Amino acid sequence: MTGQARRVVILMAEDDPDDRLLAQEALEESRVINELHVVEDGQELMDYLCGRGDFADATTHPYPGLILLDLNMPRMDGREALQEIKADPRLRRIPVVVLTTSKSEEDLVRSYDLGASSYITKPVTFEGLVAVMKGLGQYWIEIVELPPEAQRGAD
Repeated sequence: MTGQARRVVILMAEDDPDDRLLAQEALEESRVINELHVVEDGQELMDYLCGRGDFADATTHPYPGLILLDLNMPRMDGREALQEIKADPRLRRIPVVVLTTSKSEEDLVRSYDLGASSYITKPVTFEGLVAVMKGLGQYWIEIVELPPEAQRGAD
C-alpha cells in the first residue's frame, strides 16, 4: 500500500444529470481528490477514450485511470461500451467499475464476463453514495497499483 493518494483522472459515463451531480458531490464530500470528467452515454465514452470529435483535445480531456460506468444509457449502453473497451488493446487496461442501479444477476455476471473490474449497485441515499465513493477512492487511488497511463490514440 502506498499510503499516499495520487491523482487519477476518473471518467464517469452516466446519462442521468442528477446521478452525475450526486456522484460529483459525493466524491468531493468523501475527499477523493481527483479530476472527474463526465460523458452522457457509451458513444460519448468511446469518443472520449479515442480522442474523437469534441474530445480531441487531450489537455481538456485527459486519459482516464479509472472509468465509472452506468449500464443503462441511450445510444450505446454500458454493456456495449465495456465490450468495446476490453476488446481494444489501447483501452483494456483501464479499470472499469460498473456503478448502476441494476440488481440483476444477469447484468452482474455479464459485466464481469465482459471484463469489469468491479460491480457496485448504486446506494439509494447520498450518505451511502459518499461511503461508496470514499471506498472507491481508498481502493483505486490509494491501494491498487494501476498500469501506467497510455496515450490516447485515434482510430
